[in-house]
Amino acid sequence: MTEMVYGAVTQTAKDPILPRWWRTIDKWSVSCILLLFAIGLLLGLAASPPLAERNGLPPFYYVQRQLAFGIMAFATLFAMTLMSPKMVRRLGVVGFVITFAAIVLLPMFGTDFGKGAVRWYSLGFASFQPSEFLKPFYVVVAAWLMAASQEIQGPPGRSMSLALTLVIVGFLAMQPDFGQSALVLFGWGVMYFLAGASYLLIVGVVGLVVLGGFVAYENSEHFARRIDGFLSPDVDPRTQLGYATNAIQQGGFFGVGVGEGQVKWSLPDAHTDFIIAVAAEEYGLLLVLLIIVLYMVIVVRSFLRLINERDTFIRLAGTGLAAVFGVQALINMGVAVRLLPAKGMTLPFVSYGGSSLIAMGISVGMLIAFTRTRPQGKIEDYLTQRGGR
Repeated sequence: MTEMVYGAVTQTAKDPILPRWWRTIDKWSVSCILLLFAIGLLLGLAASPPLAERNGLPPFYYVQRQLAFGIMAFATLFAMTLMSPKMVRRLGVVGFVITFAAIVLLPMFGTDFGKGAVRWYSLGFASFQPSEFLKPFYVVVAAWLMAASQEIQGPPGRSMSLALTLVIVGFLAMQPDFGQSALVLFGWGVMYFLAGASYLLIVGVVGLVVLGGFVAYENSEHFARRIDGFLSPDVDPRTQLGYATNAIQQGGFFGVGVGEGQVKWSLPDAHTDFIIAVAAEEYGLLLVLLIIVLYMVIVVRSFLRLINERDTFIRLAGTGLAAVFGVQALINMGVAVRLLPAKGMTLPFVSYGGSSLIAMGISVGMLIAFTRTRPQGKIEDYLTQRGGR
């Protein structure tokens, strides 16, 4: 009767979640991430059997584990991309509290696995490196503080973010883990610069970093040994850097052939920190250039999608995540070719490692969530409206 009087009610069916999600994400970045993981599995087939043989395990034990870790990482990545920026921020705060507490407790409950740095928790069946998970959560928290400082009567978020950063760097340096410390400082610097940095403060922080490096060199045998090895004009062919340098030289432009490389039999970290040396030796410069291009596409496209973002928090957090992701890849490859001192840092989505892979799933999932297409005016229109008030 109601329909006869008022007419039928028109209902608009909403698009299903997956098609709507697919239209809003950056498909190029997602494709590049999947390709990087596939390359990592391919390189793992070459790099991990020697390690499995030394440990008395099946030849492709580590490849199978990497595939399992990858499934968990991409499930996490997908779940993160479905979240709203507000949900990502809330998760970032909770995740930061948990991972920071884990880092504080490392000296009491952590282990070094004979590598001279207490960075891991041993779970028996696997290990857990909290600093890998701390990075994306830290970026979100620091971006939140900086964005809050730009609000009317907002808190001193920039100063708070600096204090938080110095505390985190201090705990990481105690492990010691100077590579992750550098990434945290770099991420903070990029976001602070974007938020309207005081050049005097940035110069002061750079000075503190230089001073901290000098103090670390004088007091940490672990740090001094790596710096001395980097500055030495001669490379000991029996060290990891020596093996990696020789493998890259042997690979040339096209590589020595699939399965024909020898560096994987000598390098204990061929499947993790120095996996790019395996790629260069067996597949040559062509594969290395492809890997570099894939990272560049992810970072550059993320920056381009963030340019018109008018939400300060999203712009800062997205830029920080993309910058840390790209610089970690740059550091890993720079160490292999002796452009940088040894850092013990994985190549995102390519190196073996459960903590690294799942943490990268969280980080890139957050980045894709921040760069998804959302209905909003362009930032130029927003600034024009503010200027006209």
